[in-house]
Amino acid sequence: MIDKAIMRLPNIRKIMGVLAGYAILQALFIIGQAYTLATVITHLWEGQKLTEQLGMVAAFFICYALRHVITYLRDKLLDHFAQEQAKTLRHELLQKIFRVGPTLVQDQGTGNMITMALEGISKVENYIHLILAKVMNMMIIPWLILAVVFLLDWESGVVLILVFPLIIVFMIILGYAAQAKADRQYHAFQLLSNHFIDSLRGIDTLKIFGLSKRYGRSIYNTSEEFRKATMSTLRIGILSTFALDFFTTLSVAIVAVLLGLRLINEGILLFPALTVLILSPEYFLPVRDFSSDYHATLDGKNAMTAIREVLELPEHDPEIKSLPEMTNQTVLELRDIEFGYETTPTLYPFDLNLHGTKKVGIIGMSGSGKSTLIDVLSGFLSPNAGTIRLNGTSVDSLAQPDWQKQMLYIPQNPYIFQLSLVENITFYTPDASKEAIDEAVEVAGLTELVAELPDGLATQIGDGARALSGGQAQRIALARAFLDKERRILLLDEPTAHLDIETEIEIKERMLPLMENRLVFFATHRLHWMHQMDHILVLEQGRVVEQGSFAELAAKKGHFYELTKQMRRDDNV
Repeated sequence: MIDKAIMRLPNIRKIMGVLAGYAILQALFIIGQAYTLATVITHLWEGQKLTEQLGMVAAFFICYALRHVITYLRDKLLDHFAQEQAKTLRHELLQKIFRVGPTLVQDQGTGNMITMALEGISKVENYIHLILAKVMNMMIIPWLILAVVFLLDWESGVVLILVFPLIIVFMIILGYAAQAKADRQYHAFQLLSNHFIDSLRGIDTLKIFGLSKRYGRSIYNTSEEFRKATMSTLRIGILSTFALDFFTTLSVAIVAVLLGLRLINEGILLFPALTVLILSPEYFLPVRDFSSDYHATLDGKNAMTAIREVLELPEHDPEIKSLPEMTNQTVLELRDIEFGYETTPTLYPFDLNLHGTKKVGIIGMSGSGKSTLIDVLSGFLSPNAGTIRLNGTSVDSLAQPDWQKQMLYIPQNPYIFQLSLVENITFYTPDASKEAIDEAVEVAGLTELVAELPDGLATQIGDGARALSGGQAQRIALARAFLDKERRILLLDEPTAHLDIETEIEIKERMLPLMENRLVFFATHRLHWMHQMDHILVLEQGRVVEQGSFAELAAKKGHFYELTKQMRRDDNV
């Protein structure tokens, strides 16, 4: 039940040692409670006065209080430890996502990754807190109690020790069934998260094409699968809890009946009989506690496994080198660069020579490899083969801090954080002056939006707040880029793919000034951008079939010429 990854957590041995000490103290205080309570009842049964038992009564309450103090200290320790580990795990997960880039999110699904980073981490935190305490209690407390029971009455000890393995075996059987159900539930939850987020993102497009109802039914069916999986898991969990409660209650009843019969036949004294009877429920309590939270620990274990699988995904670890800043004199050379997923080639070998800051257009039909090339140029993907040189310095991948810290990236769907408009604009430049922000708002064409917002730049936007159109989100991304004057490399991956042509032309006027004195890689399938590009790469099924200036490619009447004719027919642009 314990994920092996827990045993690799920092300071886990120290934590386990402290928990073991707390469990031993708890067991001693439980035994003290039983001893003092049985002593008081026995003395009263023998005719002694209640006033004579005040010392034992006080001892009982001291043991009771100390037992709960230990529980408080243990929970406080585990709260802090679980919180720190969850914080570290979330940091590692986000760092992994940032290192690998958008390809990881595409593979895992946006909804799944969001759920994993938020709710999944919370489940792991709860899992660490629950599993460590409950397992340690189950490993120590019953056996110390059993030792005392054997000292008092070996026959009752035999009954308890025979029943305990049967309960454990029963728990294992139901545990495997619950694990299978929980796995199915978690898988259904991942599908629902991805499906819901994707449908929500494209709701406008689905509405336009009359597909919103079909996708609404699809989301309903997916949520029904999740509901059924959840209810199936809960049935197993409730069944296991009921069965465990039944067997433990029956076991305590058997011990009580046997003790009662022996008391009647004068086969045992009242004090040991009472002490054993009081200790018997405590003997089974750690197992019952474990069972009561079994479903929560399964959820946490599944979430931790999923997060660890992401963290352990292989990634290229390039040799880090010192690279120069991008200037008008910088020379970037790519030789025989290729990329593929496992045995499937995505980018076939190609060469590229760039001198200084230029605007490089990457054009091709959907699926031609434009986004893959952008990911290679950004360092999100590492080439399978080839050589990259920057001012003569060779690197095997552009996943280099000196390259990426100069880079601005504007994707198809810029992320809008649930913050104020000004915080979204200044997300990467939080120290920007008011004058610079106002200029960025003007250049990006956000003036009208700011004017219509109730609190202007202070208005909360993003999920759960004011919704934005695709064009407004793109303008915010442009404002972010405009504020950052230092970065000299600009990558754009179909940034206007979901905009109407009128909005795109308006945004184009705002984007072109941002491209000046920068090395720009612009992936698109819109032809009108190519007139402003200094160099064009034409992609077809993963191959760079042509490259050169617009005039050179148009004069050749080759692949670029045929592509332009085809795109004009398809897009009328």
